Amino acid sequence: MGEVPSKRPAPLELPLQAFDPLQEYKVLDRRLPHWSQRGTICFITFRTWDSMPARVVAGWLAERKAWLRRHGIDPACADWEARLRALPNDLAGRFARYVSDRWNEQLDALHGGCVLRQPALARIVGDSLCHFDGDRYVLADYVVMPNHVHLLAAFPDEDAMLGQCQSWKHYTARQINRALGCKGRFWQQDGFDHLVRSAEAFDHYRRYIADNPAKARLRPGEYVHESKRLGLSGTIRSSRGA
Repeated sequence: MGEVPSKRPAPLELPLQAFDPLQEYKVLDRRLPHWSQRGTICFITFRTWDSMPARVVAGWLAERKAWLRRHGIDPACADWEARLRALPNDLAGRFARYVSDRWNEQLDALHGGCVLRQPALARIVGDSLCHFDGDRYVLADYVVMPNHVHLLAAFPDEDAMLGQCQSWKHYTARQINRALGCKGRFWQQDGFDHLVRSAEAFDHYRRYIADNPAKARLRPGEYVHESKRLGLSGTIRSSRGA
């Protein structure tokens, strides 16, 4: 949500698309690599500070190391990531899916305080995601789970995605901590983001977002899910501001 503009700008128009390696894109390395490209739908996950206890992270890392060893890569080597990239594409893809699936299974185990199970707090996050939709970005689908958020959105340039994620987290953390009478960090610093590579992948992530509450065995009222059912063909004009 954040600051309210004094005058609403013209509706944002983006040619929603899957990642195109022939177009300009940016890769920013932080604790995780972040890829961004104008108009490309991105699958984004951010989670609460307490959503992954140290023992859970240690177990996930052990599984990742075991997978690498089974495929002839020593995870203790400084160049293990380069060796992984040298594997056949199907193996590298299977590694990415394996570690991602294991991570998401642990998220869906709902560790931590899970305060976003409270409808009023989840609504703070949902309202913030929707607030600048059509002005700063185009939001497709999202789900607010008790301890994490998944969303699909496209941004107008390569720098906008990380700045907007920081804005969402800063604003919602302040509002939620105020509602809880707490102080301190609420969200984990780095989120996960992945540029959607195809229309099929876009459909996969939309189904994943929609099915996430059932996988976590949540009841109605314990999550917030919304979908605009946008496609990747043609230019999508948001109705906000029109």
